[in-house]
Amino acid sequence: MSDQSSGLASGQADRVSAWSLIRPYWVSEERKTAWGLLITIIVMDLVLVGINARLNTWNRDFYNALEGRKVHEFPQLMLLFSALAFAFVGISVYNRYLRQMLGFRWRQWLTTRYLREWLGDGTFYRIERDRLADNPDQRVAVDLASFANTTLSLTLDLLSTLETLVWFSTVLWSTAGVLAIELGGTPVQIPGYMLWAAIVYAIVGSLLTNKVGHPLVSINYQLQRVEADFRFGLIRLRENAEQIAFYDGMRVEESTAQDLFGRIRENWWRVMKYTRRYSFVLNFYAQIAEIFPIVVASPRYFAGLMSFGTLMQIGDAFSSVSDSLSWFINNYDTLVQWRATVNRLREFKRVMHLPHLKESVSPATEHGGINLHYVDENQLTTHKLTLALPNGETLANVRDIAVKPGSRWLVRGPSGSGKSTLLRALAGLWPFGNGSIDAPVNARMMFVPQQSYLPVGTLKTGLAYPTAATNFSDEECCEALRLCRLEGYVDRLHESQHWWSILSPGEQQRLAVARVLMHEPDYVFLDEATSAVDTENEAYLYGLLIERLPKAAIVSVTHRGSLAAFHQETLDIARADEHEHTVADTRPS
Repeated sequence: MSDQSSGLASGQADRVSAWSLIRPYWVSEERKTAWGLLITIIVMDLVLVGINARLNTWNRDFYNALEGRKVHEFPQLMLLFSALAFAFVGISVYNRYLRQMLGFRWRQWLTTRYLREWLGDGTFYRIERDRLADNPDQRVAVDLASFANTTLSLTLDLLSTLETLVWFSTVLWSTAGVLAIELGGTPVQIPGYMLWAAIVYAIVGSLLTNKVGHPLVSINYQLQRVEADFRFGLIRLRENAEQIAFYDGMRVEESTAQDLFGRIRENWWRVMKYTRRYSFVLNFYAQIAEIFPIVVASPRYFAGLMSFGTLMQIGDAFSSVSDSLSWFINNYDTLVQWRATVNRLREFKRVMHLPHLKESVSPATEHGGINLHYVDENQLTTHKLTLALPNGETLANVRDIAVKPGSRWLVRGPSGSGKSTLLRALAGLWPFGNGSIDAPVNARMMFVPQQSYLPVGTLKTGLAYPTAATNFSDEECCEALRLCRLEGYVDRLHESQHWWSILSPGEQQRLAVARVLMHEPDYVFLDEATSAVDTENEAYLYGLLIERLPKAAIVSVTHRGSLAAFHQETLDIARADEHEHTVADTRPS
């Protein structure tokens, strides 16, 4: 991403709040189910807090019974504990189950929505073309799941913590009594002093934790990015195994993988460094919390103002209050990771909602860019079309053309002159430049690149792409395969494979032509689409297209002069720095 667009991206990301990521699900069409589950979980949490509160008083009675050797109370206390424990276990299990259910439903809703936004209106293509965000796949597959589950967990735990804090603060205030001390000879009484001690203890711990652990936010953000880069590199290695093996490029790939992992190593050392500091603070805090309440409450116990059971009850209540007030400390690791995930999703949402971000700041579009209009005409036309690079450099000037139904156009020019870029502009994928394109509003267009995409699935799925396989009968698919001299794959129509790794480049191009024959488009744009087949098969495929689709307009980008015989019009394109204008030539069909 350029510095200019990166700065704009950062400014726009600031306008995407965490609340704007959270709110949509809770007001969506699933809101009734979502709120129903949430309220049920909160009620369960309240019951669990009530059970813990009852166990707190049981704790006092139990230790008092032990201290007073009250044998007759012991069986009754054990029966009460068993009932409370079984209830706590049962409710806890279903509480966790409902949390998981709600978390997954939220993730499912987010994934559906983000997939629609990412894949809709060519947003995914613009993100990759302009490098607006790294690893969108990770943000959809990993970050959304982490966001939904972690947000829900933190929120519910915070609510449960507040419930616990209110209940046990009352217990601590009422049972700890008043601490009488002298300050400068003046007697001072501090009511509920154990509660104040817990508050001060938690505040000091929270401030120290935030000071020590704050750098982990940015470090974890970077960790997610470098981990995703490393995983993506390994996926690319697997997908291109044969090409790498032919080039004997294993050492280079190993070096590249080691470099990518080196970034993880460098970031991980930073994680370890700051986590070590954070762990020191957290462990000291936890260890001191074990003895701190007993030490603070012991003067009143030694003075005979409270029983041993009450001392234990105060210690348990203090721990509950301290843990509640230390929610920030106890969840700091999770909050750091949540913040990093939110930042990545904020950036991703900003990019998806501003799909033309780089286009808006590119020098190439400062005069308006290339405008694609859909008009009620029966031909595709261009007007004063200039192709440019994103940095504003003019790539080529294209003369005005009119592609009529049934016409056949040959686009020629040296490598890098802008032939493929012209097809991108005609498809509405390239806004950089000037001029306009008018395309028939109801025309069916199909663009066939040099290497056509083959999805994972059956061969029939690949033939029917981008529509559903059910749109075509097996007979139609088999006929298209035979016409394109792929008879050997007729019996494998319903076989599910990674077909891009099974079919040779020439076979993949013949499959792409079979796909065109099945879809019968009004306009066919072929970008070196037969470069991997021999000249005899290439001539056969072009003859097949002309015969089977006589009313379709065909626009071909090629370096082979042998294809001129199959086209009526020729459009020669040269780089703007080599020629000031393009040369037109009209040939008979």
